[in-house]
Amino acid sequence: MRGATSTRSSAPWKKSSRILTDRLSLPFEAGLAPPAGPAVVFDGTDVLLAPPFAADVLHVTGFRPAWDRIAAAGGRVALEAPAGAAAIAIVCLLRDREAARSRIAEALRALAPGGWLLLDGQKTDGVDTMIRTLRKLLPVAGVAAKAHGKIAWIEHPGALPPEIPAWAEAGRTRANADGLLTAPGMFSAARVDPGTQLLIEHLPADAKGRAADLGAGWGALGMALLARAPGLESCDLIEAEHAAAEAARANVTDPRARVHWADATAWTGGPYDLIVSNPPFHVSRAADPSLGQAFIAAAPRLLTPRGRLLLVANRQLPYERTLDAHFRKREILVADSRYKILAADQPRRG
Repeated sequence: MRGATSTRSSAPWKKSSRILTDRLSLPFEAGLAPPAGPAVVFDGTDVLLAPPFAADVLHVTGFRPAWDRIAAAGGRVALEAPAGAAAIAIVCLLRDREAARSRIAEALRALAPGGWLLLDGQKTDGVDTMIRTLRKLLPVAGVAAKAHGKIAWIEHPGALPPEIPAWAEAGRTRANADGLLTAPGMFSAARVDPGTQLLIEHLPADAKGRAADLGAGWGALGMALLARAPGLESCDLIEAEHAAAEAARANVTDPRARVHWADATAWTGGPYDLIVSNPPFHVSRAADPSLGQAFIAAAPRLLTPRGRLLLVANRQLPYERTLDAHFRKREILVADSRYKILAADQPRRG
C-alpha cells in the first residue's frame, strides 16, 4: 500500500534504496582530495564511513530503524546537522523530488564554504534530472556512473543562489488540502490515499480497550479510528519516520492518542485489543511483500489472545499465507479491483 515506515536491520528494511553505494569512491578516484574535516551523511541507512573519507562522521536521518542500526554500530546520529561545519556532505537521493531538494539544501547549509557536496542516487530515483537541475545553480565538478546510478560532486561556492533556500522552505511541514500537517516525502502527503480511506470506512465503531496503528504515517488512520470508536481507551500511533510522527502528534489531538517515533516491528507496547495498519510494501520502485509481512509477524506478540488485526493491502500482495502462519483465523472483509481489507483473529503464540 505505501512507502517505508519502520523496522530493524534484521528485517526487510536492509534492502532500502537509500543505502550509500560503492559509488562513493569514484570522486576520490577522479582526483577529489579526501576531506580534512568532518563529514555528514544524509539518509545513508546502512553505511558507516571510515578514513580516508573522514575521521569524524555524523549521520543524519529521521528513519528510526536506521538511527538504531547506526547507533548500535557505534556511529554518531542526529536529526539535523550543525550549520557551516562540515568539510563534506553526502546525500543519498530521496525518491520524492521536493524532499530530495530539501535534503540537498540542508546538506549545503551544513557545509563550510569550499566544502564538497556528494549526491548519490539511482537512475530510477531521478538522479539524472537532479544533476541537470544542480548544474544550472551550482558548480558541478564531476559526475561518475556505476551500478545503475550516478554520483556527482559539487564544491560549495560560498554564496548560494536563492533557489536553495526556497528548496529548504518547500520541504517543510505544512497543511495539506484537508488542513492536516504533512511534508513532501511522507506517504500520501496531499490527501488520504484510497486504500487507507477504504479501511477507514470499515473501522469498527464498537472497538473497546487499547488499539495501535502500526506505521501510522501522519496520523490519518489513527485519527479516524479514535473518531469512529468512542469506546476505545487509547490508541498508540507507531511511526518510524520522525517528521511523520511529529506531524501525527500535531494532527491527532484526541487525548486518547499517544504517538511514538519507533520501529513498528520491534515495538514492545501493548497488549492491544485491536491493531490497524496500512503496512508499507516498498522502499524502492519494486513492490516487496516482505515489508508488510514483517508487520503481520509483529502483530501477534502485541495483541491480547482475543485481539484482532485489520489491515489494508494492494489486492495482489500475498499476505494470506503469512496471516495463516501467525493467526488461527483470517478473512477478507472487502475487496475491490485494487485493494483488500484483511482481518485476522486468535494470534498464534511462539
